[in-house]
Amino acid sequence: MKPIAIFTTAGSADEARRIARTIVERQLAACVQITEIESFYRWKGAVQNETEWRLLIKSTDAQYAAVEAAIRELHSYELPAIYSVAFDQAYAPCAEWIREESSGAGVR
Repeated sequence: MKPIAIFTTAGSADEARRIARTIVERQLAACVQITEIESFYRWKGAVQNETEWRLLIKSTDAQYAAVEAAIRELHSYELPAIYSVAFDQAYAPCAEWIREESSGAGVR
């Protein structure tokens, strides 16, 4: 199991917190960090400018599908952005913590 960072955005702080809490409670990720961002994007032919909340989800490649499913279950967007990046390198004790806390053994 390799540590990864999974990213998504939410339209409100409350939605971001609900997604983050659920993912951590289900032990699909060790940690979720939320930051407020400003996004420009094209949607249905028009340029949009919105405040969003970015979720950086510290998990493992083995949990990606479960994290994606949880985000899709809880998300209000018609097309949520969900993607991951692998850690090329990571401090070994931190990587082990991510693996241990992303076991998927949490309550559903």
